[in-house]
Parts: sequence; structure tokens; C-alpha cells
Amino acid sequence: MRVGIVVLSVLLVTGIVVVRAQQAPARGGGRGAGAPAAGQQTHGNLLQVMRGIVYPASNVVFAAQDDPATVKPADDPSTSPNPLSSAYGQWLAVENAGIALAESANLLTFARACSNGRQAPVGNADWQKFVQGLRDAGMTVYKAAQSKNVDRITEAADAVATACGDCHDVYREKTPAQGGVKNRCIAS
Repeated sequence: MRVGIVVLSVLLVTGIVVVRAQQAPARGGGRGAGAPAAGQQTHGNLLQVMRGIVYPASNVVFAAQDDPATVKPADDPSTSPNPLSSAYGQWLAVENAGIALAESANLLTFARACSNGRQAPVGNADWQKFVQGLRDAGMTVYKAAQSKNVDRITEAADAVATACGDCHDVYREKTPAQGGVKNRCIAS
């Protein structure tokens, strides 16, 4: 029961409500890597998933390095835009962020477009390795938050930063000489 609340609370803070992870049919209609199960479709491109789920959840983890137990609940926690001071705040917000990161890794395995229109390389072996890194980092955050230990959260925040950086170094960070934004989602 908590998992539904976890993901929903993080998504509601960002203004996104996701009922189910859906997938559009892959090119050619087959069920290759990243191809959808029957009846699934995606609704956002890779950038929207990152900005709507991964980025806000990561920010909760990074903010938690200052001890979420010291965050004063909002006057009306049910309407707080800050996950740490919301109705599901403090350490629970960090647990929720860890689950959101781990679950968002699943969304990164579906065939979907990058913001530049290219298809995310979900079938590439390194992409799958990077997705697993995010999933593992999310679970590291979850376990660290359950321990309510700021030192463990600091280590978990490093795991998140490393997981994101590993993928971004290959697929996102493109200099003008590498073609800039238009060449995102292509391995360096």
C-alpha cells in the first residue's frame, strides 16, 4: 500500500498524475527491446519523465543530507509543495523519493522519444546498465532513509549522483562539437 502512496506523493508535488506506465508500439510493431506489452503506451518523452519524476525525487534526496527530521511540517502539510514538510514528509519523503527513483528506472526501459525526437536507446547494453544503476541507487536511498541515518543518506545521494552522471556523460552531455542537444540519446 505504501508504494502507491510513495509514487503518487512525489508525482503530485510536481503536478503530474500518472495512472499507469504506458508504452507506444515500437517501430515495426514488434516486441523487441523496449517494445510495449499489449495495451501499454507512453505519455511523456524522456525529458518529461526526467523533469517530472527523477529530478524532483533526486532533489529530495540531496536536500535530505541536512537531516529531514529537522524539517518543520508545513502549517497545512496536505498542501505543502515541499515533500520534506508535506503530509508524507521528513524521513518518509526520503523513502518515497528512493522508491520513485527505483520505479522510474522501469519507465526508462520503455521505447520513448528523447526531447530532440530521437528514440531513447533502451535496447543498448550500456543503457540497461545505467537504468540498473538508477534502480540500485533508488533502493540505496530507500534503505538509508529507513535507517534515519544522515551519513547513509549522504552516501545514497552520492550513489544517485553517480547513477545520473554515468548515463548523462554518455547520452546527455553533448558539447557543440558533438552536435549539442540534437545528438542527445546517441552514445558518445
